[in-house]
Amino acid sequence: MVKLENNFKKKKTKIGILGGTFDPAHKGHLEISKQAKKILELKNIIWAITKKNPFKNTSKTNLKNRIKFAKKFIGKNDFIKVKFYEEKVLSNKTIDLINYLDKDKKFEIYFIMGADNLINFHKWHKWKSIIKKCNLLVFDRQGYKAKSLKSVTFNGVNKKKLSFISFKKVDISSSQLRKI
Repeated sequence: MVKLENNFKKKKTKIGILGGTFDPAHKGHLEISKQAKKILELKNIIWAITKKNPFKNTSKTNLKNRIKFAKKFIGKNDFIKVKFYEEKVLSNKTIDLINYLDKDKKFEIYFIMGADNLINFHKWHKWKSIIKKCNLLVFDRQGYKAKSLKSVTFNGVNKKKLSFISFKKVDISSSQLRKI
């Protein structure tokens, strides 16, 4: 009897994670999601909504309303999945979410962020482990490029694990919207 060896590796599904409070979700979140999908041919992008960003003040809008608004805001962009994982993962740490999503080893994960977040990324819980488990996809933001390119993370990480994306910027932020 002939034994057939399977030398074909099962191709992993490419997904993106865009984490944050989404207080509120806005066209900048939507645009970088569309660009990430297009550039990397991602199957899905997860908007992983958190109760609270550890580096910011408490959100003024409650979690349920932020999730509801984000789901409505994405419209017909059904490649975006709005999720709240903290009750399943029992943590609000990015590394714990990545470990949870990667437990079956069926995803190639791209963590999406703005250049402003790259500046302090080295202060995130187990930031080096995040980079080992996924690729960072950093989108330029108005006024942050020079500082982010001088950051501890940018200068201390293998550039194969980090892509800096320049694109037609959307000059908006959740904090600006909250002031309106």
